[in-house]
Amino acid sequence: MARSPQGRTLCQGTTTGYSQRDMSTENLPQSPEQPPRKPRVAVVFGGRSSEHGISVVTAGAVLRAIDRTKYDVLPIGITREGRWALTVDEPERMAITDRRTPEVEDVAESGEGGVVLPLDPGNREVVVSEPGSVPKALGEVDVVFPVLHGPYGEDGTLQGLLELSGVPYVGSGVLASAVGQDKEYMKRVFTSFGLKVGPYVVIRPREWEQDEPAARKKIVDFAGEHGWPLFVKPARAGSSIGITKVDDIAGLGDAIAEAQRHDPKILVEAALRGREIECGVLEFEDGPRASVPSEIPPPDTHAYYDFEAKYIDSTPGIVPAPLTPEETAEVQRLAVDAFEAASCEGLVRADFFLTVEGEFVINEINTMPGMTPISMYPQMWQASGITYPDLVDKLIQAALRRPTGLR
Repeated sequence: MARSPQGRTLCQGTTTGYSQRDMSTENLPQSPEQPPRKPRVAVVFGGRSSEHGISVVTAGAVLRAIDRTKYDVLPIGITREGRWALTVDEPERMAITDRRTPEVEDVAESGEGGVVLPLDPGNREVVVSEPGSVPKALGEVDVVFPVLHGPYGEDGTLQGLLELSGVPYVGSGVLASAVGQDKEYMKRVFTSFGLKVGPYVVIRPREWEQDEPAARKKIVDFAGEHGWPLFVKPARAGSSIGITKVDDIAGLGDAIAEAQRHDPKILVEAALRGREIECGVLEFEDGPRASVPSEIPPPDTHAYYDFEAKYIDSTPGIVPAPLTPEETAEVQRLAVDAFEAASCEGLVRADFFLTVEGEFVINEINTMPGMTPISMYPQMWQASGITYPDLVDKLIQAALRRPTGLR
């Protein structure tokens, strides 16, 4: 056995059925005849979820921030149909323009063919194939930076593929990613660890299909107990997509239909009176730490902090949040507790309500938060003394230190 400079045990070979390789920069294999090789980072973005466009914007910001003197970069986009495409490395084309989010197809090098990751843990070479052409090897990838949001990317599906491939990646593993995507089970996990969550009710697809009137009555009864307004949302989506604030029973039908357009499983939450507070968590070598928190003030032109308020109209948050030192310490502690409760890795944004009674209630975590230039996660770390490029570097280095497989 050998030990890294950080004191981690490194296995020289695979004796337990899974890899324990340390791929940090100083441990990459080198040849005496060649200069040190830079780690190669594949930035994977886009995807099949309704958050496709914001993922492309996030990718542009990450590509712009990666230190090219330290890393080689391979941008790979996943189209809305699920095709993996080699894309141009032009971050300026991955921005919101005229209130429109960009698409992977806008920056794909070709409209046909696709990129293939290896499924052999002993081979990290990425291959691109075009119809009628011989497949072309693009070289080995040392780490994947997945900036996908929502289902088919942030929810553990991509993470499982990367585990099978034996390729290290930024962010949480399969379990934490799945828990972080499904708001019902996220709340169940938090409750089991003693974190306080707000009142909610879940309508599963089978309930709706078998007895729609009973499912509607379940929501109406919930409103009778907790009052209006309610927030009706897809159970497994993010970026505030598909969420409707419902002030009375008349608006319930349209809200349910909008949520089900994104996810057949819906979550209904009672409105909480208080302030919206967010806090970032970042994994360092000695464990996770919390950023200074931010506050999301009620937007002037929107009913709540929805997708357009976040990304199109860029409603500004307040960083750092105007909290007392005691409140700041408490929300930072709770954010790290949430990170640990869900077995997260790398990064998390934890969202809370500070109620009028002075209690922090956790609303949700985001295991791959928005990393656009206006996103709160990088802003909170900027206010905590970590610039955007340094933040991206720390995330990559954390992924390179971490083995794939059971850990």
